Amino acid sequence: MKTLKGIVLSTKMDKTAVIIVEQIKTHRLYKKRLVRHKKYKVEIESFLVKAGDVVKVVETKPLSKDKYFKVVEVLK
Repeated sequence: MKTLKGIVLSTKMDKTAVIIVEQIKTHRLYKKRLVRHKKYKVEIESFLVKAGDVVKVVETKPLSKDKYFKVVEVLK
């Protein structure tokens, strides 16, 4: 199972939050560090999260068209 750590951007939807995950990769030839961002929609059933919280999410079966991650714990 895939686990990711991200920052909550929005909680305006019902039982759904939008998080952003930042990945730092190194270019193979030039050795420059590249920062990549990706947004995910995650399920927040019983967690009280707000924008700016750092959360840990885990991959699940598809819950809707765009949602296939679920919040496991709130880190900050």
